[in-house]
Amino acid sequence: MREVYIIDENFENIDFTQKLLDLGEYENCTFRNCNFEYVNLSEFKFTDCEFIECNLSMTKLLGTAFRDVVFKDCKMFGMAFNDCNEFGMSFKFDGCALNNSVFYKSTIKKTLFKNSKLIEVDFSEADLSQSIFSNCDLSGTVFDRTNLEKADLRTSFNYTINPSLNKLKKTKFSLSEVYGLLRQLDIEIDKNS
Repeated sequence: MREVYIIDENFENIDFTQKLLDLGEYENCTFRNCNFEYVNLSEFKFTDCEFIECNLSMTKLLGTAFRDVVFKDCKMFGMAFNDCNEFGMSFKFDGCALNNSVFYKSTIKKTLFKNSKLIEVDFSEADLSQSIFSNCDLSGTVFDRTNLEKADLRTSFNYTINPSLNKLKKTKFSLSEVYGLLRQLDIEIDKNS
């Protein structure tokens, strides 16, 4: 099967569960209000693309390349980013729901997560150094041997991070959420003192 090369195209209001997207490389394309739920995007390449108000939940991502891709207001439940092609992998998330997604062992330095729900996301052994978590809900998110050096979590909340199991050098936290660093110690902190 011959792969396509598509540049500067806009895809709007398309249900890709009914009409399959052609396998290939997509550069500088915009996908707006499209449905990719459970679609196999393995071996696709997306460069400088935007996904706006799309449903990408449970898409298959074996060898998928995301290079300088922006996800805005997307539903992205259960995505296995650890299956992606790591070469040049970079993306930004704004207003997305990434619940139950997996970034296990992913190298995604300087990634921006903004106004997003990252509930029960797995960041085990991922390199998130210099990443920014701006106003994100991190309830139940797993940080285990994760590199968070110079990351910024000052405006995010509901996280539990064990400082002895993760790299936290120069990581930024807010005083109001610092309990998330102490929770596993099972100590009581008087917030009125």
